[in-house]
Amino acid sequence: MAGHRRALVTGASRGIGAAVARALAPHYEVLLGGRDGTALAELAESLPAALPWQVELTDFAALAAAVADIDSLDVLVHSAGVWEPGLVEETGPEAWRRIFDTNLFAVAELTRLLLPALRITRGRVILVNSTAGRRASPRRGAYAASKFALRAFAEALGSEEAHNGVSVTSVYPGRVATGMQRKVRQDERGRFEPNEYLSPDAVAEAILAAVLAPAGSQLTEIVITPSTARTQTTTQHAHHDH
Repeated sequence: MAGHRRALVTGASRGIGAAVARALAPHYEVLLGGRDGTALAELAESLPAALPWQVELTDFAALAAAVADIDSLDVLVHSAGVWEPGLVEETGPEAWRRIFDTNLFAVAELTRLLLPALRITRGRVILVNSTAGRRASPRRGAYAASKFALRAFAEALGSEEAHNGVSVTSVYPGRVATGMQRKVRQDERGRFEPNEYLSPDAVAEAILAAVLAPAGSQLTEIVITPSTARTQTTTQHAHHDH
């Protein structure tokens, strides 16, 4: 796939990640990151130019091996994430570690490994955060903390890489009709009402807008919420052309 515009999407086997892969497919050759090889293969077959990229993101040795042949990359979308509920008094160190391993540490390591490839293309990094990364609520302490940390990571990365031409966007969706949201509603003892939530495709379209932002500009933050289907964006002039 050398010589072509390339994107890597983690969490691509389902939900937002799969929707993002479909949205990017007309514009990029897409590496479909995830653990479910069967689901990744099925998605790859439905897209014009896509390849499964099966790896356990929290296995850093495997991650390093998986990126070894990626010499250039235009877009990196971090969509993989885990959610575990619990009061702070009930959440032990193993749960905190599981959540941070996927939601922060794997993101940081994969980004670090791919920075040389992104610098070559003056590429874009998109981080799928959550409204929990802007406001914490009960039984969401560890999850929200990981998303607050992801926001800090994005801000630091954007500041550090601006002179290299790499842009960074954080996306904060509200409730999205995914399997994870079904689990959230079960924990809240509420009904799962997908018609009241964002669709994964709506989030993917917002991400596509960030990826295809005009030369010399970038969307640094996108907050997208259900009910009004309005996208609120903060646009910052970039120090480079893309």
